Amino acid sequence: MTSILLGTLPWHDGEKKMHDLLRVPAQDNPTVPALSPGASLLLRRSPLLAIGAIDHQGRPWSTVWGGKVGFATTVSPSTIDIKTIVDGKYDPLADILLRDDQGVESSNLISGLAIDLENRRRVKLHGHMVSGLLDENNDSGFAHLVVQIDASLVTGNCPKYLNIKHIVPALPEPKLISDSAQLPQGAVDLVGRADCLFVSSHRETIDMDTNIRGGPPGFVRIISNQPSGAVFAYPEYSGNRLYQTLGNLQTTPLAGYVFPDFETGNVVHVTGQTEVLFGKEAANLLPRSNLAVKVSVTAARYIEKALSFRGIAGTPSPYNPPVRHLATEKPIMASVNNERPSVTATMVMKELITPTVARFRFRISDPAKIDTWKPGQYATFSFQEELDMGYHHMQDDDPSSLNDDYIRTFTITSSPGEGHTASEFEITARRKGNVTNYLFRTYEGAGLEIPLLGFGGDFHLTKPDTQTVLPFVAGGIGITPLIAQLPDTNQLRLLWTIAIPDIGLVSDLFNRFPQLPQSTTLFITGPNAQCEEIRQTLETVELLAASVRHRRMEAGDLDLSWGEVWYFCGGPSLKSSVLNWLTGKSVIYEDFSY
Repeated sequence: MTSILLGTLPWHDGEKKMHDLLRVPAQDNPTVPALSPGASLLLRRSPLLAIGAIDHQGRPWSTVWGGKVGFATTVSPSTIDIKTIVDGKYDPLADILLRDDQGVESSNLISGLAIDLENRRRVKLHGHMVSGLLDENNDSGFAHLVVQIDASLVTGNCPKYLNIKHIVPALPEPKLISDSAQLPQGAVDLVGRADCLFVSSHRETIDMDTNIRGGPPGFVRIISNQPSGAVFAYPEYSGNRLYQTLGNLQTTPLAGYVFPDFETGNVVHVTGQTEVLFGKEAANLLPRSNLAVKVSVTAARYIEKALSFRGIAGTPSPYNPPVRHLATEKPIMASVNNERPSVTATMVMKELITPTVARFRFRISDPAKIDTWKPGQYATFSFQEELDMGYHHMQDDDPSSLNDDYIRTFTITSSPGEGHTASEFEITARRKGNVTNYLFRTYEGAGLEIPLLGFGGDFHLTKPDTQTVLPFVAGGIGITPLIAQLPDTNQLRLLWTIAIPDIGLVSDLFNRFPQLPQSTTLFITGPNAQCEEIRQTLETVELLAASVRHRRMEAGDLDLSWGEVWYFCGGPSLKSSVLNWLTGKSVIYEDFSY
């Protein structure tokens, strides 16, 4: 048994072709020919399962089932059992897998992706269907599916472009709007605002794969929408470089996609022919893309209220690059395929606040070409030209330090100019990872010029009329989203936990914003200060702050009478605690879980 679990599958010809085209160094395939213990655990903890199967015409389709943890479980070391409410009328996978009146004699291949979007974790599965039943009840149905798992993949699944969502169950009330390959306007709109899709592909009749693609809303672009069928495309962002989906598309250029609308429960299923575009071909279609997929839809279904779940949007991935519009949509952008962006930001000031925290000021090269920012937003930079020394991926001990496309976002900590487009802005950053190390060691007079990709985010603090105060919980550098909003923030109640080495950041902000100390309760952690300068700074801060605690923040420190709406920015550990302490409250947050 041990040798089976530890062994991995060989790469197939399509995957090898992708690796050769993209010059991927030799590596083992992390897929194991079994349902690994890790895969079994993640399956049981995931509220959603995307599923792929092939219809009697040889077309792959995708769907996504679930709504709550526990609907999918294991019944043996290699068998999983799925029991859940589904759209029993129009879901293509209900037809393929659960109806016994289809006369289907094709492959019983099946693939799955168990996914927990709230914690950005997933596991890939593939195998064969053992049995499937559908107990139809009005519009919805109760699905019971048993699957023999032939292989699974946990290690190497990349969380980089997953946008956080909290999943809750819902009862399907499906209404078929269209089954035409030409998408109706509602389906076009859904695809156009989607921030994720699920895709199922297969390698002939040997195995299948289901995976997710995420990005900013609109990362999928519709090229055309004729009676013969819609055509869409999306960029393939840099990831774990396994290329299992694209490898399948090299051998069998067919795929099934599902676009879920987490807010409404509407869904678009499509199946079609695929084309993988490289280099100039990709850039000519989607400027600044080196790799893209183009899909010609051959069949589709647009169904309203078909999903058995809803998703409450959380934090979008900060690694999401700006939307890459089609060359036909953005003529100016199309003329600079994979060239340097036309707007840059030049570093004009660097001010060390502590040995590991600094404030940087940047001047925009051409403010008229880019929208100004709003308090609570971030700036997105590309450091690829300065730092790209080859491929790197995420690492568990410091995931935020790696982003192989060198796209970085930093919260803006200055206020925009009034009545005009500001030409300068500031960021406050901690030295952690290769990009911030580069900024810290670069002389401010060197004229460092970085491509500026734009501004984004919407972490704007607004005090509800029903509250007398605005509570904000910050962990360390999590104070940054608040800084640009301090001049306009009244009735603030700040609970800020900070390590002693960063006490200089507190002193800096107290000096810049004299009204802030009396609104602040500090929680200072770490050993007693040994450095004389830090001790003096600490003494000054203790005299200014409304309240100082030399300990970690606790549940009793949060006065629940302050209101129903709270704001938070900090690390994942503190976030987990705060969300538990504020159960029943509305918590609007940003965090550093990437």
